[in-house]
Amino acid sequence: MPHTATEQIEDGGSASKPQSIIKLGKAPDDSDYKGANRRLKDIEICVPIVYGTIAFYLGRKASESQSHKWTVYVRGAANEDLGAVIKHVVFQLHPSFNSPIRIVESPPFELSECGWGEFEIAISLFFHSDVCDKQLDLYHHLKLYPEDESGPQSTKKPVVMESYNEIVFPDPSECFFARVQNHPAVLVPQLPAGFSLPVPVENMNENGKGDTKDHPLSQWFINFSGADELLKIAAAREQVQAHIVKLRRQLSVIDGMPQPLKPASSYECK
Repeated sequence: MPHTATEQIEDGGSASKPQSIIKLGKAPDDSDYKGANRRLKDIEICVPIVYGTIAFYLGRKASESQSHKWTVYVRGAANEDLGAVIKHVVFQLHPSFNSPIRIVESPPFELSECGWGEFEIAISLFFHSDVCDKQLDLYHHLKLYPEDESGPQSTKKPVVMESYNEIVFPDPSECFFARVQNHPAVLVPQLPAGFSLPVPVENMNENGKGDTKDHPLSQWFINFSGADELLKIAAAREQVQAHIVKLRRQLSVIDGMPQPLKPASSYECK
């Protein structure tokens, strides 16, 4: 699990801000670079995500078994729709909940509940078939009470805990690359000249229902300090990756050229 640093934010909540890069993907063989859905060798696609919880104290409506209403979610780092990459998300709650394993099959990937206790939530991300055949398991601690517990808890200021990660997909399929190359939630490198990609399929969520920019809880989403810089660094890393691909291709061309003959030695046997 990534290292976590917690800070107090202006609204009285707290933000968990790890910075971690997670690489996903299978070890491809030569056949993966041929055929109708080839993989792009030495290319990486980066998807920044945020996952976390927002918890509101119910105040006078609170009971022993239901003192807080909370929401757990997975969202884009800048509140973009992740439906083009993620197919569905499985949230595993505490066994005391009815049907503790919940599946959310379309964005926004979130669920809300009421309860009284803190516990660890397992979050499993499943991706579209052209993205990755592996699931990604994340873990998040549901936090109901602020760090500073002096005085009564506010019903207007929620406790917010969020984590930032970058998911990297090495050697993506051409279909995946073509489908997300202009998607705001996805960072893709510029391909070298001469690359031809298949025509992308329709946007899987063109109605925008998964866009969290207008989410009712968006005012509480953490604006990570330096988040813009993190995204710029990630974008720069993708450009460096593209330059490396270009250099490797140039080297491969040079390696395939006939080598010049070595000059004769200036020493002669007499």
